[in-house]
Amino acid sequence: MTKLSVNINKLATLRNARGGNTPNLLQAAIDIQEYGAQGITIHPRPDERHIKYQDAFDLKSVVTTEFNIEGNPIEKFVDLVIEIQPEQVTLVPDAIDAITSNAGWDTIKNQSFLQEVIAEFKRNNIRTSIFMNPNINLMESAAKTGTDRIELYTEAYAVAYSKGNKKGMKSYIETAKLASDFGLGINAGHDLSLDNLKYFAGEIPNLLEVSIGHALICESLYFGLQNVVNMYLEILKIKT
Repeated sequence: MTKLSVNINKLATLRNARGGNTPNLLQAAIDIQEYGAQGITIHPRPDERHIKYQDAFDLKSVVTTEFNIEGNPIEKFVDLVIEIQPEQVTLVPDAIDAITSNAGWDTIKNQSFLQEVIAEFKRNNIRTSIFMNPNINLMESAAKTGTDRIELYTEAYAVAYSKGNKKGMKSYIETAKLASDFGLGINAGHDLSLDNLKYFAGEIPNLLEVSIGHALICESLYFGLQNVVNMYLEILKIKT
């Protein structure tokens, strides 16, 4: 069964909109895990517009499943991750002013940089994953970075699927198969939803984990958080 890691950034955005501590991020993480999710994902950005750096420290004490911290490996982020020691760090090349992640790593251009950063995380026994576009030409260099996993950037798939086009899956399938051949684990995330996850998960071989936040929180406004978490878990259990 593919694991579900719930990204709680949007809950932090809602909290920050009014100040105070509603919704309570720590309680939400506890509840989401009790509902069955196998992980909690956060993506702290330098401007702290949703997840604050202090949130990352506070969550460490309540995440009893897998704690996955995403972000651009600037010095402050690297220091944060090493101090917290999450189960997984996902490296994302997002610009400081990006609204959301919008591209994967060019592992040829950034291979030496990624090797250095990943080596530091692995010295601290933290599993690493790097955010990747579905591109078979980047997989060999991705493997040479020393990463444990890749996370497939699935926005292009989600957009194509919403238009009734399933042909876009070909590049994802090919990339996942080649990554597996190089010994890399496969994660996926970005714009996956109740509508499009089943087809994607059923087509990708060896899919270990999906990280879902924006759609899951939006869907919860209609169906309730516990119901939605369980709906995702059921999809991942069935897969096809």
